[in-house]
Amino acid sequence: MDTMRDRFISTTSQLLDEDPRLALVLAEISRDGFGQAERTHPDRVINVGIREQLLIGAGAGMALTGMRPLIHTFASFLVERPFEQVKLDLGHQNLGAVLVSAGASYDWPAGGFTHMSPGDVALLDTLDDWTVLVPGHPDEAETLLRRAVVGEGRVYVRLSLQSNRRARPVSGAGFTVVREGRGGTVIAVGPMLDNVLAAVEGLDVTVLYATTVRPFDAAGLRRAVGAGPGADVVVVEPYLAGTSTAAANDALAELPHRVLGLGVGRAELRRYGQMDEHLAAHGLDPQGLRERITGFLPA
Repeated sequence: MDTMRDRFISTTSQLLDEDPRLALVLAEISRDGFGQAERTHPDRVINVGIREQLLIGAGAGMALTGMRPLIHTFASFLVERPFEQVKLDLGHQNLGAVLVSAGASYDWPAGGFTHMSPGDVALLDTLDDWTVLVPGHPDEAETLLRRAVVGEGRVYVRLSLQSNRRARPVSGAGFTVVREGRGGTVIAVGPMLDNVLAAVEGLDVTVLYATTVRPFDAAGLRRAVGAGPGADVVVVEPYLAGTSTAAANDALAELPHRVLGLGVGRAELRRYGQMDEHLAAHGLDPQGLRERITGFLPA
């Protein structure tokens, strides 16, 4: 199976052929995959080199001319390093663009902490009017990317090497009900779904699957928990723990409820290891998730 990043390259190359409004802005990362697209569309495939602030600024300039830029590099260099440009060049000027990241929270541990970005979605939460998409499978990444380029707004597509075994329908912006139960609700974001399903096997819980995390599907969560005396909700995200707990709390403000946010911890792991070791260290493997979910939900 190809990776989400592979699918991004093949899908974007096709989209550039189909839509003259689209442009691709790179900062060296993934440039090799776009060699043919760069030769075919030299005016719409731009590599600015390792200049991430310019990456955002160049994309914003293209948006000012009426183009729809796709802007791509590792998450830490796409959101964190040029955050001022994301805030001002895109947000302050109310310009649309599609930011597509690679690397996720710890996809390439050998690259060190400079190439890890567990705080990217939380950082974008400080800005207004961003749609955040977190696919859990390459097929979902293609569907969500095709949807993102059609619009006019600001979209962040977060790609990862971690993937669920099979794709799920992502036709709408709301959460998908994967299974229903009466003992609590677990929201699994993107590539966390397989581990969540393994963790809750045999438990009487509802599982919701989220690939569009901003805007947060407040109505979908309320429907899932129902109108009972109280609600217990666990949010499992592949980035900073607690990123969506405020959104879940707001959604349930009129109900007695408890929310547990599980994700990447704030403590830096300085022995980088492999991706699976990071999952286990943050308690995001099936065993770690089961221990924390069963410890939180009523027996």
